[in-house]
Order: sequence, then structure tokens, then C-alpha cells
Amino acid sequence: MSVDMAVGTETTSDTPPTTPFTVVWSRGHAYVLEDAPGRARWVGVDDRGRPLTLTNAQLQRRGWSRTSS
Repeated sequence: MSVDMAVGTETTSDTPPTTPFTVVWSRGHAYVLEDAPGRARWVGVDDRGRPLTLTNAQLQRRGWSRTSS
């Protein structure tokens, strides 16, 4: 894992967790893993407070961390 101190985000080659209801942080927002039938997805909000869902691959590309800071 490497940490980009300039923007305070963690980038990782590891895949995000797979345990339902796990919370991770990406770009200053919390995302919760929902275990939908057939496909898990990360649910959070964008910068304007609108609902946003991400796949594991999208979350991995954006960068994520287990902590908010």
C-alpha cells in the first residue's frame, strides 16, 4: 500500500473488503458495502449529497482507505 500525503488518500493494489456493511472512505466520503442479490455494491454520496453506487473495480480505481483521514 502507498499513501498519497498531498491529498490524504490511500491507494492500494488490494481489492476492497467483501464483508457486507463494511465502511471504507474514498475522496472524503464514506461508502458502505451492500450485499445485493447477485452483486455487491458500494453505496455513498457524491460531493452534492446525491446517492452514488460504485463497483469494487470503480472503488479500487478511485482509491480507498479504512479510515477517514
